[in-house]
Amino acid sequence: MSKENYEIRDLEKRAGSRSDDDYAESHSNPVVETAEAEQTKLSFLDTLASKLRAETKGIEPITDDEKDDPSIWNAASMWFSANMVIAAFALGVLGPVIFGINFWGSVLAVVLFSFMGILPVAIYSVFGVELGLRQMVLSRFLLGNVTARIFALINVIACVGWGAVNTIASAQLLHMVNPHGAQCPPWAGCLIIVLSTILVTFFGYRVIHAYEKWSWIPNFAVFLVIIARLKINGSFTAGAWESGSTTAGGILSMGGVVFGFASGWTTYAADYTVYMPRNINRIKVFCAVMAGLMFPLCFAIILGAAAGCASLNDETYGEFYKSDGVGGLVYAILVPNSVGGFGQFCCVLLAMSTVANNIPNMYSIALGTQAMWAPLAKVPRVLWTVAGNFVTLAIAIPAYYKFTSFMSNFMDAIAYYLSIYIGISLTEHLVFRKAKFANYHVEDWNNWAALPVGVAGCCALFVGAVGVAMGMDQTYWDGEIGRKIGDYGGDIGFELGFAFSVVTYLAIRPLEKRWLGR
Repeated sequence: MSKENYEIRDLEKRAGSRSDDDYAESHSNPVVETAEAEQTKLSFLDTLASKLRAETKGIEPITDDEKDDPSIWNAASMWFSANMVIAAFALGVLGPVIFGINFWGSVLAVVLFSFMGILPVAIYSVFGVELGLRQMVLSRFLLGNVTARIFALINVIACVGWGAVNTIASAQLLHMVNPHGAQCPPWAGCLIIVLSTILVTFFGYRVIHAYEKWSWIPNFAVFLVIIARLKINGSFTAGAWESGSTTAGGILSMGGVVFGFASGWTTYAADYTVYMPRNINRIKVFCAVMAGLMFPLCFAIILGAAAGCASLNDETYGEFYKSDGVGGLVYAILVPNSVGGFGQFCCVLLAMSTVANNIPNMYSIALGTQAMWAPLAKVPRVLWTVAGNFVTLAIAIPAYYKFTSFMSNFMDAIAYYLSIYIGISLTEHLVFRKAKFANYHVEDWNNWAALPVGVAGCCALFVGAVGVAMGMDQTYWDGEIGRKIGDYGGDIGFELGFAFSVVTYLAIRPLEKRWLGR
């Protein structure tokens, strides 16, 4: 569509001359081009990236002509590799070691809350196919323009923070390899992870999908070795099942952590399906994403729970975990009594699995930054991707030595925003847009005069945060409700944040539409 035609359609919409039915007829080919996007494309960095065959597209909508990724396997494998990683394994250890629940209680929490967490990821993956909008741009329709930009800022912080936390964990494991010889310094381990991530994320969508399609295989192989080593060691026991409110509180707290990890991809979901053709089967895309998330998440986290149970029975495992965290526990399982250093080789492979987990963070950080403010969208995606990686490195290295626990606590706290995001966005889609894609006018993606302002979204964000604070049960904060569950409390911050945000949005959004007309 030419720029002149776009302007005519925009004037028609402002004059009220086009109905939703008219839009639905033209919806099959929503092509949008703006001066802002053109300036980005003409930048010298994008020109250089184009010569290197890297993706130069930013946050502007993907047109039908650009939708050239028909692979259902890509939709599944993208998340398969991103979750078959040591970060997911580490979550499982928390069940028996931190929350005091046995193996089967951990399994219950993992399966139930993983399923709940990945549902919105699969849903918004379908949005990417249908609308061709990046997740943070799509959020302008779902949350309101102002609210979406607030969430874009939070999302950028989350991308950097989780990238740093994951990088530190892998650097710890790399540092432990070869303890009686030359060891990898922690700063070098962080640098290796970040540079490897840049190498993939720089080239964008297609190279990311190609890497994620196969990178799960060595990780899966190492996890099988861990299963074999636990079997040989014989220290795993499921533990006694204890009923009561204390066990329920532990399962809820474990479930909150699992939900946060599983749903963490929600704010990126559409970014990885926008190049899929609009006529592809939506149900297949949904099921592929569900399967690509559910199996690796449950497998890796449940294996971590088994390793955590073993650490309670094996003195060596327990000492390594206390001194060096999950990296130390993995080292203790794989290295002692291994043949020819094979266990240390497995440690290196598993440490490098963090690259697959960091890639979605570092690709989407560029899109989130561009979505925050129009001038930032003029900076090419490749520059924001590289900058985000180096900011992550700048935080990870000092955090490794000084404030690792603070980083973990901070990221646990910021992750609660996901339930609020899901609550607001699903309510807007299901209730106020009647679950119809025809009610999304894609050409308004950057039109302040047409997009919802976000009054209801901002109110729901604030009230949802109050709900989170009341339901939290963390070492640094006990909510008024969360602390009353069992002897040690139970974390229901996610649940209350979701509920409070939904109720608030349902109450205020009709008033916003009546007063502002959008």
